[in-house]
Amino acid sequence: MKTSLLRIAALGVALSATIAIAGCSMMGGGGAPVALASGLTARMDQPNARLDRAQAIDLINAYRSTRGVPALVADTGLDGTAQALANQYAQTGTAPATPAGMTVMKLSAGYATFADTFSGWRNSPADAAGLVAQGSKAGLGVAYNAASSYGVYWVLVVAN
Repeated sequence: MKTSLLRIAALGVALSATIAIAGCSMMGGGGAPVALASGLTARMDQPNARLDRAQAIDLINAYRSTRGVPALVADTGLDGTAQALANQYAQTGTAPATPAGMTVMKLSAGYATFADTFSGWRNSPADAAGLVAQGSKAGLGVAYNAASSYGVYWVLVVAN
């Protein structure tokens, strides 16, 4: 019974996060809209922008929990891999190949915030399947290139 209640509570939190990302207006106790975490809405289309990787992975994990898939653990080594790939992607404009040992690599370009990037992935059947694919750890990278056609480039890598 305790496990069922915990799972229901986790699904409720995950559903709330997913609804918020979908652009629906959520209301707080006083009827005021509940804002997304600042790390999810921080704009990456400027020099020296800092991605809150923990909040981003938390959002992915909330989505995974609504699908009954185990959470991913943020991995600093994979963050380095994802960041190097994002830098390459931003400089060349060409999608990098999935590195050996990765179960999934998700790419995106043109979205200024992680919230928008996640919504794009979630709303694409192929990308959404990748968000819930098998894996135990993840890394996320983002790079900005003002001279490129898309500006911001995102890479998510997942491994076992």
